Amino acid sequence: MTTQFGPSYVRAIAPYVAGKPISEVAREFGLDEARIVKLASNENPLGVPESAQRAIAQAASELGRYPDSNAFELKAALAARYDVPPEWITLGNGSNDILEMAAHAFVERGQSIVYSQYSFAVYALATQGLGARHLVTPAVRYGHDLDAMLAAVADDTRLIFVANPNNPTGTFIDGATLEAFIARVPRHIAVVLDEAYTEYLAADKRYDSIAWARRYPNLLVSRTFSKAYGLAGLRIGFAIAQPELTDLLNRLRQPFNVNTLAQAAAIAALGDTDFLEKSAALNAEGYCTLTAAFERMGLEYVPSDGNFVLVRVGADDQAGDRVNLALLKQGVIVRPVGGYGLPQWLRVTIGLPGENAAFLAALERALA
Repeated sequence: MTTQFGPSYVRAIAPYVAGKPISEVAREFGLDEARIVKLASNENPLGVPESAQRAIAQAASELGRYPDSNAFELKAALAARYDVPPEWITLGNGSNDILEMAAHAFVERGQSIVYSQYSFAVYALATQGLGARHLVTPAVRYGHDLDAMLAAVADDTRLIFVANPNNPTGTFIDGATLEAFIARVPRHIAVVLDEAYTEYLAADKRYDSIAWARRYPNLLVSRTFSKAYGLAGLRIGFAIAQPELTDLLNRLRQPFNVNTLAQAAAIAALGDTDFLEKSAALNAEGYCTLTAAFERMGLEYVPSDGNFVLVRVGADDQAGDRVNLALLKQGVIVRPVGGYGLPQWLRVTIGLPGENAAFLAALERALA
């Protein structure tokens, strides 16, 4: 008799599939790495800011020692930026780490977690990894139906995940609507507001979720340095919440989960407003370029407030994979989203002008 290790709910998990790296595509299709365009993982096309590169170089001499497990200097910088006590901050190895910690901290096996259809894959993975129940509400126009999410809450619900803007669809909930939702959630249920892309919001769409964290003790705001701040390879995210929540997270947080270089780079990037503004402006320009081209090509897309656009590339359920393969053969990497239940669509990160142009030319050839 064959022994099966681990609980059945863990064995049932489909592992997370990341965007293909450039080196893999080069090997698979015999392409020159220098000519490959990667628009798959919502990375900042400007790369690591120079301020962070200098901080990394200065911190490198300390790599023989463990990092500061409590990240005193980074927490102090975040506390000053957001006007909260350092005790309200939890650091993660990317914001994925925050999301996983929150699920394990707030939910017991068999209890339920509410999240929306077409929302970030990690919500489903975190729920499954706990042996918790999935309460998935149908999307409206590819985004969250907040009324349906409230209606889905069960007696055993302990956590609600909300992404704003949402990944992979780019949809956005305005601040007044979102706060009204948070105010209606029972206080024994934690709300994780995942704001990985909030720095890309236009000025007229900005809202103060940190003020909400001061007002609602069951709200945890999760953010990352991986996107607009350009530090994806260093894996660093953070959460802001009142101590009742952060105390639980820090009981589960792995010691030294944020490395020395990440801490130094994050402090520098946090203060680099010029880089952040340049990133947002480049993104807005690229969004206009891509969406104008999609309209010219007669392709449906979902209006996005992130640094990516979801575009429908065919009417049949093989369209996403078929067009994705045709793009890969031309050295363009985007993200198929069949795993999200969107097999006709591709998610495309907004890149540099030359990268956007290369993608659009390759897309036209693929569709032809």
